[in-house]
Amino acid sequence: MKKTSADPIAQLMQEHNEALVQLKLLNKAVHAFSQDGYSTRHFNQINAALRFIEEEVSVHNYKEEAALFPVLERYVEGPTRVMRNDHKKLKKGFKQLTDAVQDIQKHRDSFSAIKRLSTVSKSVVQLFVNHIHKENYILFPLVQQFLTKDELREIAKKML
Repeated sequence: MKKTSADPIAQLMQEHNEALVQLKLLNKAVHAFSQDGYSTRHFNQINAALRFIEEEVSVHNYKEEAALFPVLERYVEGPTRVMRNDHKKLKKGFKQLTDAVQDIQKHRDSFSAIKRLSTVSKSVVQLFVNHIHKENYILFPLVQQFLTKDELREIAKKML
């Protein structure tokens, strides 16, 4: 992900786009597992998506919670409360997804392990996509409506 932008909302939306690409790759790899069983190629794709979530999404969520949300909460708290709750659910879902992938690693041909991976992955991807949609189409327009250029600069500095 990119380091900084003069427009913090544009940066966060770009990071969302990168996350959506990874979620699509994760979905495709898990679907292939469900259809064809274990393959090293698909397992590596799943692990790459997990690494992205672990390394990039956690930093992204931190930037939102530490830089963006406190400034927005000067005006309104409901939307940020929903987003913080989503972040907690995403973290829990990611842990379940990581556990499911570790289970596959131990039991490559286990139908139940593959089924669990598929179920957990669908749930996590759906939660992620819905969360990104809420931020892009509800939260960020709210930010652009309420916050001044100075406040956006303040957020951008905090996101460094």
